Amino acid sequence: MVFTMLTTLSAQNISCAPTTTGSRNEELDALGTVDMAIKGAKFRLWVADESGEQQRGLMHVSADRMADFEDGTRRGMIFVFDYEHELSFWMKDTIIPLDIAYLDTTGRVVSMHTMAPLDERPGQYPSGDPARFAIEVNAGVWDQLNLRSGDTIAVPNTLLKRAP
Repeated sequence: MVFTMLTTLSAQNISCAPTTTGSRNEELDALGTVDMAIKGAKFRLWVADESGEQQRGLMHVSADRMADFEDGTRRGMIFVFDYEHELSFWMKDTIIPLDIAYLDTTGRVVSMHTMAPLDERPGQYPSGDPARFAIEVNAGVWDQLNLRSGDTIAVPNTLLKRAP
């Protein structure tokens, strides 16, 4: 997953070199995680709160690696930014389809997309409005949960405290 931060002055596309599956799994295992409930469903999300982690996102992550835990807890990744601004993601080197939900600081969903694997068109999946968080999960999950723009997701205080 690659993201673009849009500001009033410029747009920046971020990409990275290919990563092998073994090293990618090790990188994911090294990330912190946060447990969240979204529309009554349990999630364990890898936390991408540093630039390098955000640049790699879920690149090269297989469907097996994104499979639900035995207890039904779903996997995904939450991207945590220091402040609200317009965001845009693309799917360079991301081999599985994903849903993305952009959230503002209060946890309100400002927009959502289902993203096609390997879609390298920069700016294809914009937040539209300023967002502070982005949550990526397997494609189809947001529809299964009936998540919609305007819904609110309780963001754990540990993530909210990361503001500058």
